Amino acid sequence: MQLAVTTVKLIAEVALFALLGQWMLGLLGGSAREHGLCYQVFRIVGKPFIALAGVLNGGCVRTPHLPWVAFCLLAAIWLWATILKVRICLQIGLVQCG
Repeated sequence: MQLAVTTVKLIAEVALFALLGQWMLGLLGGSAREHGLCYQVFRIVGKPFIALAGVLNGGCVRTPHLPWVAFCLLAAIWLWATILKVRICLQIGLVQCG
């Protein structure tokens, strides 16, 4: 159980940082951001989560706002996984939690 929770938490962290990095490079890079390698990598990593957010919201949110929806969903998943991991670690003991 601990491995599954840690894996979900890690995937959420990677996706959150990819979306955050894409947003920051979008602010700094302006229109030239599309040609940057880092921006393209962040876009590739974040694209499945943005698409999943589009499927989950059922068309209630317009397409330009989907990255924010994905970010909020991932943040909620990360928070849930963190709380669950803390509970598991308290049950099995901090030494075994590693």
